[in-house]
Order: sequence, then C-alpha cells, then structure tokens
Amino acid sequence: MLKKITLFITLALFAAAPLIAQSSTESEIRDMLDERDDEIKELLGERGSDYTQEQRDRLKDIINGVIDFRAMSQQALGSTYDEISSDEREEFVSLFATIIRDNSLNRLDIYRAEVSYESIEVNNGQAKVRTIAQLDNVRTPVDYDMMKKNGEWVITDMTIDDVSTAQSYNRQFQNIIRQRGFDALLDSLRRRASRT
Repeated sequence: MLKKITLFITLALFAAAPLIAQSSTESEIRDMLDERDDEIKELLGERGSDYTQEQRDRLKDIINGVIDFRAMSQQALGSTYDEISSDEREEFVSLFATIIRDNSLNRLDIYRAEVSYESIEVNNGQAKVRTIAQLDNVRTPVDYDMMKKNGEWVITDMTIDDVSTAQSYNRQFQNIIRQRGFDALLDSLRRRASRT
C-alpha cells in the first residue's frame, strides 16, 4: 500500500511540474507588465499635467522598452523583409522603431487605464497575454504577443480592439510597395521619422 501511495505522489509531482513552471512563467510575464504599467502611471502623475521633454523621453523609453522592434518590423514588412539587403533592413527597423516610439505618446491618457488580465497562455517560449484596459467607462481589449529573447520576455505585437499593430502596418506598407516599390516606402518612412 505504501508503495502505491509513493508511486501516486511521484506521478502527481511529475504531472504538476509543467503546471508549476507555466504558472511561474505567467507570473513572470504579469509582474513585468505590471511593473511597466506602475512606472508609466507614476511618471504620468495627475490628469491634465504638462510634461517636460525629459518626462516625455522617459515615458517613451518605458512604454517601448519591452518591444522587440526587429520582430515587429519583420511582421509589418512581411515577405519583403527577406528580399531586401541587410542595410535596408537595418534602416527599416530603425525608422519603424522611431515612428512607433513617437506614436506611443500621441494619447498619454490611455496609459492611465486600469488593466485586468483575462488570460496568459505560454507555449514554447511564446506567450499570448489578453487584458482589458478600462479608462472611465470605456473597456478596451489589449492583447500582447510575446516571446522570450535572451532570457527576457519582449512584446512582438500588440492588438488593440482586435486590430493588430503589425498587421495594420503590414497592410499600409504592402500597398505602398505594390504601387511604388520598397524605395518609396523607405522614403516615406524617412520623412515621417524626420518630423518627430
């Protein structure tokens, strides 16, 4: 009887190990996103506050600090990413990151939303995080596609109100590439980045 109990406990522990690991990973992701959210809210201060350039730069760093711009650029550019030279890729990633970073400060009030977690699904170094952001009476679904890179979890795409950031840019970019070519897209991004 004792052998059966020992065997049962051993099997139960082996079965529970992946669940414990996954739960630990989910906590790691949630803690990282919560820490980022708290930093942003602390820096934002009261509603209606004016921000110094230093505060805006710091906000930009915190908001975008966990985004893998190369991975998001690859999705945004689609198959064209593999067809262009490495120099063009580097410039594209740099311009794309500049534009995303600057757009992130367009509506600072959205970062005041209270965030609740719907689910965190982890599978083979990839994660899908589903959240609801509530600001006043407006509830907005915000989902993150994430991956583990160099031991850290990074965001590779954000879906806000069922609209993927990477896919939205992909549609815009592919239209320009089809009509006028990749060089025209690069010129357009250079102009947009220089205005920021």
